[in-house]
Amino acid sequence: MKDSLLIRIGVVFLLSCGSKENQKQETQESTPSSFSFTSSQSLGKEKLSEYGFFKGELADLSPKEDVHPYKLNSALFSDYAHKARFVQIPEGKIADYHPTEVMEFPIGSVLIKNFYYPNDFSKPDGERRILETRLLIHEEEGWKALPYVWNQEQTEAFLEVAGATKSVSWRDVEGNTQKINYSIPNMNQCRSCHLKDGKIMPIGPSTRQLNGDFDYADKGEMNQLKYWQAHGLLSNLPIENLPKLVNYENDSEALADRARAYLEINCGHCHRPEGPAKNSALHLMASVDNPAAWGVGKTPIAAGKGSGGLKYDIVPGHPEQSILAYRMESTDPGIMMPELGRKMVHKEGLALVKQWINEME
Repeated sequence: MKDSLLIRIGVVFLLSCGSKENQKQETQESTPSSFSFTSSQSLGKEKLSEYGFFKGELADLSPKEDVHPYKLNSALFSDYAHKARFVQIPEGKIADYHPTEVMEFPIGSVLIKNFYYPNDFSKPDGERRILETRLLIHEEEGWKALPYVWNQEQTEAFLEVAGATKSVSWRDVEGNTQKINYSIPNMNQCRSCHLKDGKIMPIGPSTRQLNGDFDYADKGEMNQLKYWQAHGLLSNLPIENLPKLVNYENDSEALADRARAYLEINCGHCHRPEGPAKNSALHLMASVDNPAAWGVGKTPIAAGKGSGGLKYDIVPGHPEQSILAYRMESTDPGIMMPELGRKMVHKEGLALVKQWINEME
């Protein structure tokens, strides 16, 4: 078993050392191209079940008492995959509130994200196929990202440091059959998306993302931050004026707020001063107030063919002239953004961003 893990580690190392056609694109300038392991380093357990996160049948994803479900107000698009998220914080330890960034989780915390496709999207709680589970484990040396791939029988998921590709199909809400060769990232790809100031960090569970209701099995519908506080998972939570990122799918929210939320979760983890794409000078966190920083009238830096011959990242009133929309609309590996985590165009997300640009003055 140990030898097989070392062989897979070698595969990841070779994959990560290869050059990419779009390595000169503006969003890749700071992305590390390789990382390595030694045989003495601890990776992770061979099987997902060995962690003991869930009770009963593994595929039911029924959490044990010390494992808590959560969701984000605005979630990353991953080729229309659904996600079931959980957190485990060691007994006696507690996460610390932060007003703008991801919470400060204690050593030993684990973030558990399961990717799955319902067989029928009009019945999201019906039969499903789970493809992967990604773990972020907070160790003394920092956060570690591990990809687990589910078997066809849906009885177990196995650590695959080299990632995998799985063919999956589903019926969408309009009744059409969709099919994709879904990509499960290798460990190097997990690392590159989660880098902040050169260190692996979580992306999703910030106060702004968790400030919303969740329907808990034992508590019913309840604000997630209050649930975390009541269960001893979170400290220093203010009584009022909690920051919130809107749900970009909620069309009752302001158009600009929805578009900025979409760009933050899908692009902002790289496009920020501490992220891998900092050299692009394109900063897409929703908290940024300067329109030029998030692309309005801004010329690209070393975009190459990623610019599509266009001159500016965002041209108010003209999504067809905006590089931002052009790259979202592409599936060419040398052009598309985000560059990892999708093979399909997010039609709804693209329409939202185009509408936002079109209505800019």
